[in-house]
Amino acid sequence: MSVIKRETKETTIRVEVTPSGPSRIDTTVPFLDHMMTTLARYSGLGVDISATGDLRHHIIEDVAIAFGLAVREESSGAIARFGSAVIPMDDAVVECALDLGGRPFYRGPLPSSLYDHWMRSFSDHAEATLHLMVRRGTDRHHIVEGGFKALGRALAQAVVATGETPSTKGNVRVSR
Repeated sequence: MSVIKRETKETTIRVEVTPSGPSRIDTTVPFLDHMMTTLARYSGLGVDISATGDLRHHIIEDVAIAFGLAVREESSGAIARFGSAVIPMDDAVVECALDLGGRPFYRGPLPSSLYDHWMRSFSDHAEATLHLMVRRGTDRHHIVEGGFKALGRALAQAVVATGETPSTKGNVRVSR
């Protein structure tokens, strides 16, 4: 279980991630609640999030930061590391390729600056390489939701325990 608490003068965020279990999401931002519930469902992770803050942008960004840190902490060790998924959602088709190997990189974009920023903030703090490719679609809601579903499916694959070091470099240790 990984618990991240992030408090600033703008937001108060608490994120708990477990390998499985129920999810409870309350961010005070209805669309973010919907996306995080979707992400939790498709990843198979237990996700408990509570968030309050002054502006929608600050809440969305800080939830991404805290969730990324929690995923990074929860996925250290002998995991599959890689995951990918293609998700069709009505008019939209979105593909995600993910590597939890400790090298942050994000390439999108999603057609929503707030949720594209969510993906970048998640990637940076999970120390994940994340590629989202929007293959087609015109409805922004469907494209963004397809991105969260695809990320969820890719996470489900990447966090599977394998018993083996997920790198040809062996165990990589970083001290801060």
